Amino acid sequence: MKFKEVIIETTTEGIELLNAVLIKLDIAEVVIEDASVFEEFLTADTMSWDYYDESLNSMKDCATRMKIYLGDNEQGEQELNALKDELNNLKNDDIDIDLGSLNITVNIVDDEDWANNWKQFFKPFEVGEKILVKPTWESVEDKGDRIVLEIDPGASFGTGQHHTTQLCIEQIEKYIKNKMEVLDMGCGSGILSIASILLGAKHVVGVDIDENAVRIAKENALVNNIREDKFLAYCGNVIEDERLQDAIGFNKYDMIVVNIIADIIIEMSDCFPKFLKQGGILITSGIIEKYVDQVKDTLINLGFEIKETIQKEDWVSITAVLK
Repeated sequence: MKFKEVIIETTTEGIELLNAVLIKLDIAEVVIEDASVFEEFLTADTMSWDYYDESLNSMKDCATRMKIYLGDNEQGEQELNALKDELNNLKNDDIDIDLGSLNITVNIVDDEDWANNWKQFFKPFEVGEKILVKPTWESVEDKGDRIVLEIDPGASFGTGQHHTTQLCIEQIEKYIKNKMEVLDMGCGSGILSIASILLGAKHVVGVDIDENAVRIAKENALVNNIREDKFLAYCGNVIEDERLQDAIGFNKYDMIVVNIIADIIIEMSDCFPKFLKQGGILITSGIIEKYVDQVKDTLINLGFEIKETIQKEDWVSITAVLK
């Protein structure tokens, strides 16, 4: 399906008034690009950033504009004409607000482009000594001795390309033993759950707070011929939901994998000893260097022994054993 992408040039001061105009036209979904809004978002007292992509710094110098998406049909054309009329009225009104030029640009875009353009950059690649991660839409002529892990992350986190995920897979490969029970906390696309099973785990339980992630993880398991007797996935907040904790099961797992960020690892850390067997392995990742000691101290205070700390660029994985 095609859409009209309508870009309106304005100013920071004009955003609120333009938004009111769009609401009047029953256009509720708006993308705002504004340097001051972006800067405020990054520096807000309520935000605690571990890391953000440095390419986002370009947003600090971006022009202020608002984007809306209308159908590429008769209704969309009517909505666009109504918007043009409202903008012309604003230009002619004597308003003591700098609204900018209010010029508009219209592009025709395809919703499939939004969903699929990124796929051209996701190619098969090797992780560790045994795994070959392959997007479901790609083919591999020679996999060698490697185990093929097929993945379609959809709208969920977990292509395997990020250092945090690769660190986890490498540690799973190192510590996994046949017939282990594994818990994947924050399973995302299910890539770590699937890797665990392909590397020898008897059974894996995945849990994620995002319902969409749980659905995608189940679909990816099936793509890899993994059924419910091998993989179960639950949706919910494992920290607060006692019924979910009961469903997951206490003191039954030989390994827990957690690939999130340091703050959330620390927040959910009290759960780790509840779910692990004595002597069980905890593999954490998604930690940046400045929080390594804090995560280690938290785990040590819970009765863990730190076995290994490994790093790729800015990202760190900590592996520990429950004493």
